[in-house]
Amino acid sequence: MDKMKFVTADMTAQNIDRIAELFPNCITEALDEERSTPERKVYKKAVNFELLKQMLSPDVIDGDEAYEFTWVGKKAAIVEANKPIRKTLRPCPEESVDWDTTENLYIEGDNLEALKLLQESYLGKVKVIFIDPPYNTGSDRFVYPDDYKISVDEYESEAGLIDQETGNTLFFENSNSNPRFHSLWCTMMYSRLMLARNLLSEDGIIFITLDDGENANARKICNEIFGEDNFITEFTWEKKKKPSFLHRNVGKLFDYVLCYAKNSVASMAFSVEKTTEGKKYPVNNAGNGRNVIVFPPHTVRFSTKKAVFEPQDMSEGNIYTVLKNHVEVEDYFNVTEIVLDGEWRYSQTKINEIIANGEEFLISKAPFRPNHVKAGGEIKKMKNVLSPSSYNCETNEDATKQIIDLFGYTAFDTPKPVKLIELLLEATTYDDKEAIIMDFFSGSATTAHAVMQLNAEDAKNRAGGGTVGKRKFIMVQLPEPCAEKSEAYKAGYKNICEIGKERIRRAGEKIKSENPNAQDLDIGFRVFKLDDSNMTDVYYSAGEYNQIMLSELESNIKPDRTDLDLLFGCLLEWGLPLSMPYKSEKIEGCTVHTYNEGDLIACFDENISESVVKAIARRRPLRAVFRDSSFENSPAKINVGEIFKMLAPDTRIKVI
Repeated sequence: MDKMKFVTADMTAQNIDRIAELFPNCITEALDEERSTPERKVYKKAVNFELLKQMLSPDVIDGDEAYEFTWVGKKAAIVEANKPIRKTLRPCPEESVDWDTTENLYIEGDNLEALKLLQESYLGKVKVIFIDPPYNTGSDRFVYPDDYKISVDEYESEAGLIDQETGNTLFFENSNSNPRFHSLWCTMMYSRLMLARNLLSEDGIIFITLDDGENANARKICNEIFGEDNFITEFTWEKKKKPSFLHRNVGKLFDYVLCYAKNSVASMAFSVEKTTEGKKYPVNNAGNGRNVIVFPPHTVRFSTKKAVFEPQDMSEGNIYTVLKNHVEVEDYFNVTEIVLDGEWRYSQTKINEIIANGEEFLISKAPFRPNHVKAGGEIKKMKNVLSPSSYNCETNEDATKQIIDLFGYTAFDTPKPVKLIELLLEATTYDDKEAIIMDFFSGSATTAHAVMQLNAEDAKNRAGGGTVGKRKFIMVQLPEPCAEKSEAYKAGYKNICEIGKERIRRAGEKIKSENPNAQDLDIGFRVFKLDDSNMTDVYYSAGEYNQIMLSELESNIKPDRTDLDLLFGCLLEWGLPLSMPYKSEKIEGCTVHTYNEGDLIACFDENISESVVKAIARRRPLRAVFRDSSFENSPAKINVGEIFKMLAPDTRIKVI
């Protein structure tokens, strides 16, 4: 029975194993300084990089010149992205909405660590990532002070990031007077994009909004991480209705949205679908042979809400049409069948196929000129200029107004407009209405707002089935404090996460109120907060312990952790999604948690009886978890393994 580790994967070790499969002669040994002691040397697998470089070169390597994009801190960013951490995500049902039923997530904490924790559970599962990272303008606060060459404490102290009175970490200005002005931004982005790429599905897309400050560097970073072949385009977004003349010598109207695919094949599906209008094809075709076609009830949409049409000759010019029966229209659709005699481009068989495909027919008015409305509308390639006139994607002024409409004041200074993000999501998820969308610089949670809005609009599209979309969002945001002079702080919001969560609550209710046909829309979210491991830390060598200390460490779990903390910690360890349903029940006085109908069953009580273990085993879960201290001694623990071998041989068992 293995013990759960509660530490993210050591990606450096995994990468070395991959290299070993391809180039076993490049694998050597190196001293493991962390595990070695003066009395005992421990060695670890390592890569002979000089030999590896030669293996990848057809010529003798001589010299240091190479085409590359580098800066101070790049190697450290790679090391940091691969380094494991002992952290967890603690569930907060009290701050969530519809905790038991929602499939959306809101994570509070540093996004680098959050991305590490999600590596197993969401590996290759995210269809779209949209991020609006901090612009490196020299005046914005740079809130991700990564530095990997010295310890965090040393770095924060030397950089003046510690409040001497409170001991809390401060945020700092990454001004252009800082000699590492660009390096800090590139280092911050590189490690996060490395981890983000792992989460994208094979047909996944990432969008990154940028201004002139780091646009060129971001393009080079993405070329390395995603590959130049996976570059789709650089959208030019008209962010202002009126130019800002504060931008150097010109009036600036545009920012950029950089777009890359996980796999270049994904770009083949990168299109805009006209879901509201759709392309119309006339059913009449003058000169074709006359025949009778029939439209069953509720298959033809009218521009009139209520009407009655009697049988009549509706021929006009060279178009021949006769309505052969009485037709009634209610709520814009025919409630009686429509029988037409005329010259048609479609046979009855073709009309039946179109109807079965969920597409519809449209008749604006008499005389009847039926039009076939393509399901979802015409699909065509998207233009790389995003403006209110071309796609109605809105500007920053619109974004500010949206915040004011929800809060009554400017609760957030630099939001993105909903329709900009909604447009990009529509272009990439029109064929996958259950896609997972992530934003790990969530800010005011515009991305979550856009996901809910797009899901609601699916319900308006009869051709799409008339049901709400099931796209799910994962928001990640550092709880950056609100400035004390800001309107949000005065209204009681202490950090950006509080604003983001409240925006989702208000936007969800607003969308539902405006869309009566979207009452089953998921407007909830499960809140998780980044925290230290659920397991106690041990800082003493064996000789330093005494009996009192040992008695205090009888439990390896921190005393403030709940069953729910432990359950979701196990989900991360085992790589299960955090959005599935679960239930808790009592079995002979013990609390048993069943996640997603048996993907995992856990019991964290002390002194679990054999009958309870058997009851769990009889359910044959895929995985089972217990506390290490749940069993009196080693024979009792061995007995658990034997019970599962007999009753549930395929169940994987671990203890924490």
